[in-house]
Amino acid sequence: MLELSRQVILADHEIDMQAVRAQGAGGQNVNKVSTAIHLRFDIRASSLPEGFKEKLLALNDQRITRDGVVIIKAQAHRTQERNRTEALGRLKALIKSVMYAPKKRVATRPSKGAKQRRLDSKKKRGKHKAMRGKVET
Repeated sequence: MLELSRQVILADHEIDMQAVRAQGAGGQNVNKVSTAIHLRFDIRASSLPEGFKEKLLALNDQRITRDGVVIIKAQAHRTQERNRTEALGRLKALIKSVMYAPKKRVATRPSKGAKQRRLDSKKKRGKHKAMRGKVET
């Protein structure tokens, strides 16, 4: 069970996890033990609210297939349990990224003093540059 918030909880049967052998160097342990985790989560078939599903499907994320399935592979750790925890954490972070709407930006204008300071610094810089070319002989 993956708890995203008080109202949104994903059941274990919605998340498919398989243990596979990890890639890369690691000695005999890599060749014998299936420690990496492949996590598959079908967005369309899940119990997520429709708004979350739409936002997830609209994301331009390489972990989401055209069919709407999130695929996460975790293989950074030596134990299956830590990889499982990491994969679930990544899935949780992905879903939480679409749960909250970004804050609306409130348009502001620079103050009169800020405008004056900007113009003063531009004038000062211009005078400094103008002095470079003048060579008195």
